[in-house]
Amino acid sequence: MREFKRTDRVADQLQKELAVLIQREVKDPRLGMVTVSGVEVSRDLGYADVHVTLLGEDTPERIKENLKVLKQAAGFLRGQIARRIKLRHVPELRFHYDESVVRGQRLSSLIDEAVERDRARHGEAPSSAEDEGERD
Repeated sequence: MREFKRTDRVADQLQKELAVLIQREVKDPRLGMVTVSGVEVSRDLGYADVHVTLLGEDTPERIKENLKVLKQAAGFLRGQIARRIKLRHVPELRFHYDESVVRGQRLSSLIDEAVERDRARHGEAPSSAEDEGERD
C-alpha cells in the first residue's frame, strides 16, 4: 500500500494555499485572524472540509460571522486554488470552526490549576522552572 493517499496530498496542498489566500486575498473587514488548522478531502475529491480557528475571537457571534464571510468567499477561493494547483476538479470548500485549540488551552489551564492546588495543599513551593516561565 502507498504511504500517502492522494486525498491526503491534495488536503495538505489545499491547507497551504488556503492559509495564504485567506490572509492575503480576502479583503472583508469582518474577517478576523483566521488560521487553517486542517483540511479533509472526500475520496472523490468533490468536497473539502476546511477547519479554521480564530485568534482571540472565540465568541459564538464572531465565530458565526467569520464562517459566514468564509462561506461567501468560498467561490473566489476555489477559483484562486484552481489557478494555483493542477487539479481536474477543485473540491467544493466547506468551512468549519475547529474547537480543538480552544479546548486544549482550557484543559491545559485546568491541569495547571489542579497542580497548583495540589502543591498548595502539600505546602510545596513552585519549582524553579515554573518560576522562570512566570517571569516571561
